Amino acid sequence: MSTEGSPPRWVVWRQDDNGNRYEVRRCGTREEAEALAAEMEARGHKQLYWVAAV
Repeated sequence: MSTEGSPPRWVVWRQDDNGNRYEVRRCGTREEAEALAAEMEARGHKQLYWVAAV
């Protein structure tokens, strides 16, 4: 997830149809977080995914 010795700096968030927000995963790089969010969105669910800095 993160590079050796450094804490995760990016979070992938999900919001469901009821407006509830959940932290999906913390990632070491923005690129890793963006890739995960894109993968989750590609599954075709109606949830909203986004990436934010920790």
